[in-house]
Amino acid sequence: MKIFKKIPETKPITPLLDRVSAPSDMRSFSIGELEILSDELREFLLFSVGQTGGHLGGGLGVIELTVVLHHLYNTPYDNLVWDVGHQAYPHKILTGRKDKIHTVRKKEGLAPFPTISESAYDAFGVGHSSTSISAILGMAVGAQKNDSNKKHVAVIGDGAMTAGMAFEALSHSGHLKPNILVILNDNDMSISENIGGLSNYFSRIWASKIYKGIKKSGASVLKPLPQAYHLARKVETQMKAMVAPGTIFEELGFNYVGPIDGHNIKEMTEVISNLKDFEGPQFLHVITKKGAGLDPAESDRIGFHAIGKINSIKSDSNLKPKPKYQDIFSDWILDMAKKDDSLVAITPAMREGSGLVDFSKKYPDRYFDVAIAEQHSVTFAAGLSLENKKPVVAIYSTFLQRAYDQFIHDVAVQNLDVTFALDRAGLVGEDGPTHSGNYDIAYLRCIPNIILMTPSDENETRLLLTTAFKHKGPAAVRYPRGTGPNASVNSDLEGAGIGKARVIRESNSNVVFLNFGALLDKALEVSEKMDFTLIDMRFVKPLDHEILKKYLSKADYFLSLEDGSIAGGAGSAVQEFCSIESIDIKSILFGIPDRFIEHSSREEMLESAGISVAKILDRLKPLLEK
Repeated sequence: MKIFKKIPETKPITPLLDRVSAPSDMRSFSIGELEILSDELREFLLFSVGQTGGHLGGGLGVIELTVVLHHLYNTPYDNLVWDVGHQAYPHKILTGRKDKIHTVRKKEGLAPFPTISESAYDAFGVGHSSTSISAILGMAVGAQKNDSNKKHVAVIGDGAMTAGMAFEALSHSGHLKPNILVILNDNDMSISENIGGLSNYFSRIWASKIYKGIKKSGASVLKPLPQAYHLARKVETQMKAMVAPGTIFEELGFNYVGPIDGHNIKEMTEVISNLKDFEGPQFLHVITKKGAGLDPAESDRIGFHAIGKINSIKSDSNLKPKPKYQDIFSDWILDMAKKDDSLVAITPAMREGSGLVDFSKKYPDRYFDVAIAEQHSVTFAAGLSLENKKPVVAIYSTFLQRAYDQFIHDVAVQNLDVTFALDRAGLVGEDGPTHSGNYDIAYLRCIPNIILMTPSDENETRLLLTTAFKHKGPAAVRYPRGTGPNASVNSDLEGAGIGKARVIRESNSNVVFLNFGALLDKALEVSEKMDFTLIDMRFVKPLDHEILKKYLSKADYFLSLEDGSIAGGAGSAVQEFCSIESIDIKSILFGIPDRFIEHSSREEMLESAGISVAKILDRLKPLLEK
């Protein structure tokens, strides 16, 4: 493997890679050619991501694995599913999208994750983790019923394997025993003495056809003798456990092989080519280095998980960056933890993204990263609250969807004192519909006992986080990805009154504009141009009944603006209120329409959703001129 000291700034020369327009072009390559192809692919990936920004570390770690899989399997006929998809950039390059890789995450460009509508080689759409094994199990069972001889492979990372869904799928696979291969891409340990030597030797034996033949014939002889068969099976499992960590997978019904070096093309080709023809569920444990082949990335795997554009990094290096909403949360939770020693923080593998790095270092005994286990994180918080702790669950809005039952059943029904900090609410930009937190208002406001808040800037975020924390019951604060208007932040820890809105602008107009959340600057611009009264509602639940009655009872129209779905959203809540209170008023709701908004910049997504200033004004003028 060629090692690069830095990300190349000029397009590399890649003669072998240029010959690959589809995986079929590389199936006749020798091991030596595959190794050269891997080096060229790594250099091209480094250059491409350096130009566009995006996910880098995971892709670098699976270069060799990607090359071997497409060399050995008849994709796209055979199903190859990449869990999550951060690691799938090399896969996209080898499957006919090399010349478009510079468009990844851009409007009308390549999606940041495998997407079935983009390519036949993307066997399953992925964005959230830990779905790959369930997907290939379904594919394998369906293909079997269709008398198909397709192969089915899932590549899942060690982080994604921490989710309960992955183990549910493993358990079901062990019961059904389809012909599938699960590859665990383990990049959380170094390639040291567990690769090579005795471990490597046994891995090759377990993946050999001779061993499988002996095992099969031995099983047929011993099965009529249950005690002898059980003893032989137990001895085999214990022998494997002495040199490899695969016992749990064997117990779930898989044939475990590994660990093997995920950067050794010759070894992977030998092992996987044998596993292709084995009957039943196979589990291959591959050790890789995240960021492999780039010196700085190998040293800083977290920092190089995703990068910005090289040129923008250089040009912006002397500018003081505005704080992100996650930074506001980070400062707040440190201050609140100092004041209240009952506070504990929980996150499902989102320490960096949610702003809990400093907290985890300062209060390690009050910090819990539960890995990719969103359901567990919520019920764990519920249990903590019953022992007089005050849990704060820091979770992306889109990931809380995975713990909806726990939110209702374990927190809300019991009216437990848990605070939810919902990062990445609304349209997130380049990661697209899988990561946009569009539905939290709709799916949370219908739940009894919940307090739901939508801060409009950085100061309001801190204020409402305090309000949520001091409330004795379930409370959620949703805020967007990235930076806000750079409002001055008051450092105290005083909260707002529950359900109290604030009037931003008053006019004699018969139109009242109600803002919910981080698009207040757009609502203000429209209100000033059209001379509307503007109210920042702050709370979706409870609504400020007093202020709504005061202003809506004498208006002809109310407008609502939210960075969330119109269906079931905050504007809908106001319509329901007006119906209950018999307030006769027309309404125009602005928010995310009933369709998925494809990846692009956040501003482009807002434009597509019809909630840019220009789009709002275009829609309002003819309606209000009547």
